[in-house]
Amino acid sequence: MSTIDLNVAPLNRVEGDLDVRVIIEDGVVTDAWTQAMMFRGFETILRGKDIRAGLIMTPRICGICGGSHLYKSAYALDTAMGSHVPYNATLVRNIAQACETLQSIPRYFYALFAVDLANKKYSSSPMYDEACARFAAFTGSSYQPGVVLSQKPVEVYAIFGGQWPHSSFMCPGGIMGAPTLDSVSRSFAILNHWKRTWLEGQWLGCTVERWSQNKTWEDVLAWLDEKEEHANSDCGFFIRYALDIGLDGYGAGHGDFIATGTYFSPTLYDHPTIAGRNDALIARSGVLVDGAYHEFDQANVFEDVAHSFYNGDDHVHPFDGTQNAIDPEKGKAQGKYSFGKAPRYSIGPNGNKPLEAGPLARMMVAGQKATAPHQHEDPLVADIVAKKGVSVFTRQFARMHEAAYLIESVLGWLGQIDLAESFCDTPVDPVSARGYGATEAARGALQDWIVIENGKIANYNVITPSTWNISPRDKDGVRGPMEEAFVGAPVADIHDPVELGHVARSFDSCIVCQVHAYDGKTGREMSQFVINKMV
Repeated sequence: MSTIDLNVAPLNRVEGDLDVRVIIEDGVVTDAWTQAMMFRGFETILRGKDIRAGLIMTPRICGICGGSHLYKSAYALDTAMGSHVPYNATLVRNIAQACETLQSIPRYFYALFAVDLANKKYSSSPMYDEACARFAAFTGSSYQPGVVLSQKPVEVYAIFGGQWPHSSFMCPGGIMGAPTLDSVSRSFAILNHWKRTWLEGQWLGCTVERWSQNKTWEDVLAWLDEKEEHANSDCGFFIRYALDIGLDGYGAGHGDFIATGTYFSPTLYDHPTIAGRNDALIARSGVLVDGAYHEFDQANVFEDVAHSFYNGDDHVHPFDGTQNAIDPEKGKAQGKYSFGKAPRYSIGPNGNKPLEAGPLARMMVAGQKATAPHQHEDPLVADIVAKKGVSVFTRQFARMHEAAYLIESVLGWLGQIDLAESFCDTPVDPVSARGYGATEAARGALQDWIVIENGKIANYNVITPSTWNISPRDKDGVRGPMEEAFVGAPVADIHDPVELGHVARSFDSCIVCQVHAYDGKTGREMSQFVINKMV
């Protein structure tokens, strides 16, 4: 039996630098470690700042999903401040969040994921030449229009938010400034153009309405055979090719999921509270563990640092979280190997669970029966998982499937805006309070916890979707979601382990939400700065 200890550092074409170490036995991964070798200091920076500082700082955590950071930061303040959020403001916040996710769907697929479909490993597939013709980086016939047209939804974000990325137009009690009739009309035109040109014209090969009729895996297979335009669309080709090259055969992971939910019914969340959040969500929150659905509760979230580059082995709720980072070289001597913390969800007799976040998690929750008319229900992906299991393919399919639901939702919300009504109701600043805000960024569950004392931020904690997904082991030695997903993956060529790339990129892992603090080669601190007499 051959055993190989392989380090891929960094694994490229993810957002940021992800280091992966795997043990390969007879061509199959048997163990894995994901390493985030960058320190994120935003929470430390926010301590002692004005309570609204998160609206400015957290959108700078990421240039791809900065709008999502703003969205959950605004709701964290709303819950802490007891805000009243007008009907119009909730609609605009929903529109902005959805538009950012819509731009990410084609950009991620063509620029990050689909490039690997042209890897030489698949040259024996009868569809390989077509895959190269469509998806090869820069030269593929689908690559350029997919990437270029991905900017259209965030043009709408910029119309409402003033700019994208790094906008800060959401504020406690609503949004800054009211849109005009011209703004709404232009947004309709832009999104309908994107829908017709890319989503229906290039990706689906049919109308959104026709695609949305697919409720089971058998429906999708029948859809493929229904028309040549379906089978030869980018979606149809991807399905056929992915199955041919075996992307449905590995990458499962633990099979447990978390979705914190997003988009609110304006009438049900006009006075945001932590307790009232779940009932007001359109795209629902939930946790799926061992196949059973549970209502999500932020009080059950904990962060474990037993194998992270922080002091001790704390296992605490984010309201009480710290950022006492240590030198990676000292940490390695203690069995630590990542700046990423290990989020865990406390549930059931087996205690704390590592949970996968992302579009697949959202679609698994959407597959549960809705209990109120405003809630999103979609059984398709849950049906596919029940019949084919979790894999690189199903994770990717779930991401692309969301586009049809989201574009229809945004167009509906645009039509509900009443330009004659208010867009903001500014609240009174609290002296002491706690707040929680969350959303579903393109990559999954994104959450803020804020503690306000004496009118300032006493503590701030952000858990991103990739913190869940690239989590290191916890105090019990349980692998994080991506680590577990690597196990069982075949690796045909250790000099070009495209299979590892498929698994990592199916999560769309993002590590740019961290700040370089150490030299990756030597482990030495690079420099220290004194600003206003503070280190």
